[in-house]
Amino acid sequence: METAPITAWTLAQEIPIPQDVQALLVQGEEAVAAFKTFRDSAVFTTKRLIVRDAQGITGKKVEIYSLPYSSINMWSSENAGKLDFNSELELWTRAGHIKIKLAKGADIRRLDGLIAWAVLKSH
Repeated sequence: METAPITAWTLAQEIPIPQDVQALLVQGEEAVAAFKTFRDSAVFTTKRLIVRDAQGITGKKVEIYSLPYSSINMWSSENAGKLDFNSELELWTRAGHIKIKLAKGADIRRLDGLIAWAVLKSH
């Protein structure tokens, strides 16, 4: 079993769904929730998780990750403790292991519920 995450993201807080995400959606797909990341956003849709990562000094170069819920095999969530500021959500997927950290104030149970809703409805 793989032990190191292939990628890690930090979600800061829930935000309104960015308008320009509509161009990324396929027919019948709807944006459900969005979270602010360090330089961009992560959007949960009815079919997948889309993470947009602005790069470079100007942020004009954007890398987009698309994770279909059907590729998630298992997940775990961990809330923050008294001395630990970040909560974590880990996803084991066909593509590998992904770690999502939530900054203080972001609701881990909301994110856990979104993943459960998305994964369990797609199977």
